[in-house]
Amino acid sequence: MSGPPLDPSMTSTPVDTDPGAHRLTGDESFPDQGTESNARLTGLAAAVLLVLLAAEGVTLLKIHRLLTPHVFIGMLLIPPIVLKMGSTGWRIARYYLGTPAYRHRGPPPLALRLLGPLVVLTTVVVFASGITLLFVPLSERSQMLFVHKASFVLWFGAMALHVLAHLLDTARLAPADIVTATRRQVRGATARLWALAATLVLGVVLGIVMLPAVSSWLSTGGITRGG
Repeated sequence: MSGPPLDPSMTSTPVDTDPGAHRLTGDESFPDQGTESNARLTGLAAAVLLVLLAAEGVTLLKIHRLLTPHVFIGMLLIPPIVLKMGSTGWRIARYYLGTPAYRHRGPPPLALRLLGPLVVLTTVVVFASGITLLFVPLSERSQMLFVHKASFVLWFGAMALHVLAHLLDTARLAPADIVTATRRQVRGATARLWALAATLVLGVVLGIVMLPAVSSWLSTGGITRGG
């Protein structure tokens, strides 16, 4: 003889009222693979950029004597910058397109979202004006140098705030794909490291390609004869 039907609320198996919640992470103790992979790539690129920017800053101390390494490091910086902008842009796009995992992770603080476009714009102007400066006619070098210096001042202020705001995240994320304890937690560590290495190789190639332009610029007197 069968008993009365069981009340679902009395069973030992809990009812999952939000089936999608576990699919966001796959593991409650670790973030979603896609968003964490994106974060790690961004952190790796940011750490490399900090080192390269520090080296670029050293060349500013003796810019007339260190113009060649200044330009070389500047070109070396471009591919990792593009990589970081790409990974950051991907996160922003996925968030505003409503991808659940990225919505779950949430956006950066409002102040950083407002600062971001300024960082991107000034970065583009600094590097574009620096490259253009090597190729403009002598008569236009002074004006282009002014644009380069002015944009650098704005860029430095925006970048300083950006770096300080993300310093702890960068310190946490940058070694995650290298340290054994965390490397296997997120798929694609090798691919991310190779992607970063590829940007550095491309940067070296760009730097070498630009060396003749630096020599030509110096041979015509640099800025001294242009204004």
